Amino acid sequence: MVLEEVSIVASIKMPDSDEKGAFAATTVNRASLENRHVNSIKELTSIAPNFYQPDYGSRMTSSIYVRGFGSRIDQPVVGMNVDERPVMNKNGYDFDLFDIDRVQIVRGAQGALYGRNNSGGAINVYTLSPLHFQGKRLTLEYGNENQLRLKASHYAAPSKSFGWSSSVFFSHSDGFFMNRERGDKCDGGENLAVRLRGQWLPSDGWSIDNTFTAGYTDEGGWAYRQYSAGALAPVAYNDPCSYRRFSVGNGLVVKRFFDGFILSSTTGYQYMRDRMRIDNDFTPLDYFSMGQYQNEHSVTQEFVACSKEKSAFSWQTGLFGFYKHNRMSAPVRFKRYGIDNLILKNANEYYYHLLGPDRELSFRDDNFTIEDDFVIPAYGAAAYVQLGYKVAGFELSAGLRLDYERSTMDYDSRSLVHYKTYKNSDDYTALPVDFVGDNSTDALELLPALSLSYCKEWGMVYLSARKGFKAGGFNTQLFSDILQSKLTGMLIGSGQDTDASSTVYKPETNWTYELGTHLSPLSSGALRLSATLFYIDCHNQQLTVFPKGLSTGRMMSNAGESFSCGVEASMAYRVGDFTINAAYGYTHAEFKKYRSGDNDYSGKILPYAPRETVSANVEYRLPVSKEFANFLVLNVGWTGVGRIYWNEENTLLQAFYGLLSASLTWEKGIFGASLWGKNLLDEQYNTFYFRSIGNDFFAQGKPLQFGVSLHINL
Repeated sequence: MVLEEVSIVASIKMPDSDEKGAFAATTVNRASLENRHVNSIKELTSIAPNFYQPDYGSRMTSSIYVRGFGSRIDQPVVGMNVDERPVMNKNGYDFDLFDIDRVQIVRGAQGALYGRNNSGGAINVYTLSPLHFQGKRLTLEYGNENQLRLKASHYAAPSKSFGWSSSVFFSHSDGFFMNRERGDKCDGGENLAVRLRGQWLPSDGWSIDNTFTAGYTDEGGWAYRQYSAGALAPVAYNDPCSYRRFSVGNGLVVKRFFDGFILSSTTGYQYMRDRMRIDNDFTPLDYFSMGQYQNEHSVTQEFVACSKEKSAFSWQTGLFGFYKHNRMSAPVRFKRYGIDNLILKNANEYYYHLLGPDRELSFRDDNFTIEDDFVIPAYGAAAYVQLGYKVAGFELSAGLRLDYERSTMDYDSRSLVHYKTYKNSDDYTALPVDFVGDNSTDALELLPALSLSYCKEWGMVYLSARKGFKAGGFNTQLFSDILQSKLTGMLIGSGQDTDASSTVYKPETNWTYELGTHLSPLSSGALRLSATLFYIDCHNQQLTVFPKGLSTGRMMSNAGESFSCGVEASMAYRVGDFTINAAYGYTHAEFKKYRSGDNDYSGKILPYAPRETVSANVEYRLPVSKEFANFLVLNVGWTGVGRIYWNEENTLLQAFYGLLSASLTWEKGIFGASLWGKNLLDEQYNTFYFRSIGNDFFAQGKPLQFGVSLHINL
């Protein structure tokens, strides 16, 4: 038999439409994604209210902020699922969207259903199904700065019970930002992706869906500009920066449909091998450079059973397990200027000058490397149940998830320097230094969820409370500082034991409370409204902090407690040939408790997340003759973000800014073309701020982009 579309395309965990769920969500369908020329999840910023994914400089830095909370490094606050398979490493979140059926962004803690790293919500991506679309699609796109995108795909259904598809994607860009020191663009690159999908309905009540993906990224990035005396200097660093990523993934979803319930099995495998190389001081000086090399395998398995919505009582239960094994190296190479100013200067000023005029510490080598190698396996298991009961328009739903995970880290940090302490001596002594050991962390979390909703023909009103958590982990980027401190101590005769306690951080937890509504006040269904009030209480907040002094690393610490409250509203209206979409989000997020050294940031606004997000989009089908076109569509969109505080002191900020985009799409027969533009007013804005060895840096958002797309649909 041919199953309903929702049975194949929709997640078994979520309702088949956002308006039916007691949660806040935004779904963008294929037509809207393609008409707006959305190429990545980042470009859905503000389209979903209080959702913000900035461009931090590369596809590796896929930080996401929702309702004031986010994470610059390590664990994300938002989980991602592609065709129901969870993506286990946020380094893989930033990929090209092509042949996507729709993207759903759910906001608010989703711990009971999705578990770890869904404390801020979930992103569900569904690719195009060969059982619902057949044909060939070819797209060629060219834009300024030699932006090139090529997409080719074939979808076939030889029978009503079997469909298959193959897709390939390629993109290139010269980049937008010039590195003045090196004399070339620093953010160009290429991306290649392949997707193979097969769907089979072997007999009544069965569906088998398998998706295989492979991708390769080779790009520059990190167009960071130094900030001093209220002004931004041009990008100027001397060592090359690059990011490469090769990934393979496979997801197998098997469903069995019975008269009263559905069984589902989702098996996922992911392999990611990536390499990052950066000039970590981002200046023309020879301080130090850094690399990070990861080789990660992960396997996930989930079994879900749920009732069909035919009676007053509904239920859903599931088991989930994962195993992840990451082998990582993160060497830090100190160069001449960095050796002189980060190590020798301090040692000589604070120790060797006391020993007499003939004493001075010096190194033989112009550079040395701190080697940091890690083996980090992690595993976890969870069981959950969710029950619902409907009566007289009311529905009460309660869920509970028990989640356990454990992670260990074997570390081997080492270096070798040759030094002397007498000015007139030519004899250098070899000094090996190492920091070897292991550490572990585990967590057992109980994640409840409760909602009460009232549904009528005009819509629904709901009240909910949900708990979520963000997994703990290890501060691998801190080891270069630890070994540097140990090396300095050995050089000045300080035999202090190295403490590894700071290399572990614990899970972050929160409770999300929502009062919301989904309305369809017109009998035609042409107008849809949603609104949400929310409050979030966060404990053991994971915050990125920097060690004191001219540090080279950064660390995650459970240093704060915070709260966030706000409002979200969205609207979709179709009248004649016009379709109007708008969304607004407001968040007030502040520290309830956060002390860092001598500084007390209690009452300060959380940095990096915007206070407001705004979007408005108008799509108009222009009246044209059939001889000229099947249709001619004008799409105009505007998104706004701000204000964003960049530091805990709230002394640096990005003011509210808006980006204008537009496209004009023509289609006649099998042929089509589109003129498009993004950031049409060439707005200047910043997307990221950080400090490195005492210097301030900003990343600038992409300038004006424009181009033309040609496509053929057979």
